[in-house]
Amino acid sequence: MSDTPQAGPVPQDTQTLTTAEKVTASPPPAGGRKKAARSASLWSDAWYDLRRRPMFIFSLVLIAILVVMSVWPSLFTSINPFDARTCELSTARQGPSPGHLFGRDSLGCDVFARTIYGAKNSIIIGVTTTVITALVGGLLGLIAGTRGGLTDTITSRVTEVFFAIPSILGALLITATFRGEGMGIWLVVIALSILAWPMTFRIMRASVLTARGQDFVLAARALGASQSRVMFKHLLPNAVAPVIVVATINLGGFIAAEAALSFLGVGVQSPDISWGLMIADARNRFLEAPLPLVFPAVFLSVTVLAFIMLGDAVRDALDPKLR
Repeated sequence: MSDTPQAGPVPQDTQTLTTAEKVTASPPPAGGRKKAARSASLWSDAWYDLRRRPMFIFSLVLIAILVVMSVWPSLFTSINPFDARTCELSTARQGPSPGHLFGRDSLGCDVFARTIYGAKNSIIIGVTTTVITALVGGLLGLIAGTRGGLTDTITSRVTEVFFAIPSILGALLITATFRGEGMGIWLVVIALSILAWPMTFRIMRASVLTARGQDFVLAARALGASQSRVMFKHLLPNAVAPVIVVATINLGGFIAAEAALSFLGVGVQSPDISWGLMIADARNRFLEAPLPLVFPAVFLSVTVLAFIMLGDAVRDALDPKLR
């Protein structure tokens, strides 16, 4: 009799184990990998959600058109409203005609061309004011919320002083006082920024105070991380989302505030063009020729609405409780 072992069928348990191992070792489906990657962070998940929101896409398209209009107005009209030769007093307050889609204003200038060129100052003022208020208010709120103590107390009391000043009244006072200094549209930017940063400060401070007690911040401090590293590496990325939302919504408000100041005669001054200035010039002749007022007012309303819609979409995407 030979002692050599004979080959036989593999036991059923071994076959089952081998199949289970193969199933376990097989890679996850592609969809699972995409879902895991998409949920890796708040920002990637928010971007995935934003791309599927019609309101976000619609507002983004409108804003893109407005930005292109403000940077390259010649793409939309061949008439240069800054050229006095394009204005004809004999055609003042004339209705729409070939080559003049929106008609002419009280000076015989093309309303469509002036409306297109008026987007530039409105966008510049809105974007610049938003950036300044986000940087100043956000940085002060980050420092106050992180350090606490006397720093937080002093900055909070200073902020309350600015909150006691009505925004439009304060901006009106600043622009009316310094409008002869030759600062142009930057005077409007400075006036709005001085009065708007406290809102961003309070939002950033509240977000930092909430994030400061989280486990990852306590762990970073326990490991010996410096205060500046905790501030910019851990607190800022986790507290900046509400500031981005408010800044996006406020951008439309700043454009509306600029139009209000220009309407009152202390904002953008001639020969510059602004939607608010156009509305102010056309208000006295509204019943006789309404189009020079209607069209810049419509463009102003659409612009403000586009930024508010964008801010609402970003807020819904960044706040998990609203999904």
